[in-house]
Amino acid sequence: MRIGIIVGSIRDGRSGAGVGSWVAEQATQRDDAQFELIDLKTFDVPLLTAATVPAAAKKQYESENVQRWSAAIDACDGFIFVTPEYNHGVPGAFKNAVDSLGSEWFGKTVGFVSYGADGGVRAVEQWRQIVANFQMLDVRAQVSLSLFTEFGADGFTPLERRAGELAGLLDQLITLTAKVTG
Repeated sequence: MRIGIIVGSIRDGRSGAGVGSWVAEQATQRDDAQFELIDLKTFDVPLLTAATVPAAAKKQYESENVQRWSAAIDACDGFIFVTPEYNHGVPGAFKNAVDSLGSEWFGKTVGFVSYGADGGVRAVEQWRQIVANFQMLDVRAQVSLSLFTEFGADGFTPLERRAGELAGLLDQLITLTAKVTG
């Protein structure tokens, strides 16, 4: 099974790249799944303007960048969304990228690693509503990182307990993904 770790921030100076690298480093120590770091910023997904509704596009998109994004997402059985919280919600570029696709998400699994002033928990609650539209199955465990205690001039330094929290998220995600794909 293949799990995509999606870094959902595209901002310059973003914290998500460090978080995504940490998640990937922790995940690749496991042997029960393959993990792939997918950095949204490298796809340059344009704003959704196509006349064809993505769910009706049959994975054929007008934009070459969206087509590459589609292939990367379609190749995965499940996901970890590494998501910041912007203004008490999900980041616009990440939401646009999710909305730009259709069946690539359908029925797959997802877990959340979030960060923000309050750990990004409001973004995760919004993501849970959004992914339900694709009949995605989300796991209960999540990792919520504080901008005040885990980020600084030296970058991202997770609290000691975070590795265990991420292991719990991965356990749930891999178990659920095996049931869905099995």
